[in-house]
Amino acid sequence: MAKRVLIAGFEPLAGEKVSPSEMVARAFEGKTLAGRTIAVRIIPVETRNIRERFERALNEDDPDLVIALAQFGGRNALSLERVAVNVLDFDRPDNVGVMRKGDVIARGGADARISTIPFEKIIEAWHANGVPGYVSNTAGTSIGNQTLYEILGLTESAAPPVIAGLVHLPYLPAQAIAAGSESTPSMSLELQRRGVEIMIETLVPWFERRTPDSKPSAMPGAPTKSTWIPRGVKEAER
Repeated sequence: MAKRVLIAGFEPLAGEKVSPSEMVARAFEGKTLAGRTIAVRIIPVETRNIRERFERALNEDDPDLVIALAQFGGRNALSLERVAVNVLDFDRPDNVGVMRKGDVIARGGADARISTIPFEKIIEAWHANGVPGYVSNTAGTSIGNQTLYEILGLTESAAPPVIAGLVHLPYLPAQAIAAGSESTPSMSLELQRRGVEIMIETLVPWFERRTPDSKPSAMPGAPTKSTWIPRGVKEAER
């Protein structure tokens, strides 16, 4: 039985009125795309409980495809993150005032984790549909990086497999105006939303070809929920 696609966005950063990641994620609430039900989670910008929130989401929503969205002001296109590093080094505190400078995400964890999505296929699909996007080799050292690192750790030994990635989103036009539009790039909400839609439409058939068991069953009867097996990376002491 096909599982869900989980899209996770974040609440606005402290001082911001809106969050493109929240707005794009909410655009998919209640939707079905490429034959998959879309589950949506909006996550508080709080470094201390990122892992717990995503572990809960993975258990409750039971996805096999996870797309995390985060704002990255200054980026001029959708940036598909290749790698997450085991480092937290914030430019400003999170929304509850916690500042992380030169900390690890998971003590004893891998120095870096590589996203498991097909980068080239997604970029090709974006460009074919007029969506600016590229593969980024640095997700920074803030909440977005932490999110990708934790999701990849939680899904590393999942059975059945789970594919996960992070897309950093540019500012919306109103945010760019507030930041100084003469030097701050932006992208419309509709184009950002379309980019995520194309990403799902590309990921689902690729994943189902790669993992035949993920396709909907033709057998009648009630679906059986599969068992979620997290990797169980020990949480860093904080």
